[in-house]
Amino acid sequence: MDTMVRRGFYIIKRVFLIVLDGAGVGALPDAEKYGDRGSNTLGNVAQIRGKLHIPNLLSLGLNRIIPLKGTEKIEIPLGAYGKMAELSPGKDTVTGHWELSGLTLTKPFPVYPEGFPGEVIQSFEKIIGRKSLGNFAASGTEVIKMLGEEHLRTGYPIVYTSADSVFQIAAHTDIISLETLYEWCQRAREEIFVGKHALGRVIARPFSGVAGEFYRLKDRKDFSLAPPDQTLLDIAKEEGFEVWVIGKVRDIFAGRGMTRHIPGSDNENITEAILGSLKESFEGIVWANLIDFDMIYGHRNDVEGFARALEEFDISLGKALKLLKNDDMLVITADHGCDPTFDSTDHTREYVPVIVYGHKINPVDLGTRESFADLGATIAEVLGCRPTRYGKSFAMELLQEEKANI
Repeated sequence: MDTMVRRGFYIIKRVFLIVLDGAGVGALPDAEKYGDRGSNTLGNVAQIRGKLHIPNLLSLGLNRIIPLKGTEKIEIPLGAYGKMAELSPGKDTVTGHWELSGLTLTKPFPVYPEGFPGEVIQSFEKIIGRKSLGNFAASGTEVIKMLGEEHLRTGYPIVYTSADSVFQIAAHTDIISLETLYEWCQRAREEIFVGKHALGRVIARPFSGVAGEFYRLKDRKDFSLAPPDQTLLDIAKEEGFEVWVIGKVRDIFAGRGMTRHIPGSDNENITEAILGSLKESFEGIVWANLIDFDMIYGHRNDVEGFARALEEFDISLGKALKLLKNDDMLVITADHGCDPTFDSTDHTREYVPVIVYGHKINPVDLGTRESFADLGATIAEVLGCRPTRYGKSFAMELLQEEKANI
């Protein structure tokens, strides 16, 4: 069947997918295996904060997915709402995004909670021509505080990891230029982290400042493993749609399956980019990741900051809702949890919310989906693309009345 015929069947021409990085909605049944029993990012934030001023998210049905202390349920939500379980093992950003795009994994990425083996560090030091510092699991802000002065004195980069499948390299820009740092990350990605060590991401973590006042810069860059199979982005691009990605989404998919990248290093400029894209004329997908929830607040156990960021996003959401065209669909979800109320600063294994809104979208209860991949399958179907490999589409529930009127 011709692509244009399939597009006409479901009428939706533009999908705006917003990932609130780390905004989970309750522990998955297997969360205890990950040390995440009791995790509930949005629920626990609301419990401690006491009241969240998020009228737009509430109007779309957020607190019908999960109770939020201090909020009242809207009698008839404007959006479709539900939650999704992660089928793939793990709780990292790459796995979560890939599954949202219709690609599930059967094996988790390797992790290194005790640090990287000698063969990895030796190979890395051979590439950079000098020794390295660290090689343990830690928070980025803490590791820079601990080893920043030694780094300045020796010129050795700081290597560290976390509970996620990541190899992170921190370096002061006065000592190691951004270009050199990026080159080291790219070479590590291509020459070391393959085969049995094919972890999810190599991350450049530049910082600046002086001893006692170090601070991380917004020039972070992720060097991700390329998806092993086609994703929603690949499919949409091949079928002639525009695929625009905002912020770190480009890095998560290793630059594949997209027609345009719009830079964005924090929630403020990412939401500005979303609002700007809503005003443009095209057919296809816009995929954005709001990184601050995870990077700035979740990982730093900042409950109040997380709550404020949610309220700030809600203001931008109100503007976005007014810009939606008749044949647009807006989706709000997450890629994992990052509960700032936990003692740990790691991601948490949680359900994620799924909220879908549009002038032609039925405001139905989507229940609990078995996989994040259901969303990728749904977006493919509403656009009229061929199906993703994994996932069960809920497009019929969203657009039942529209189909009947065709």
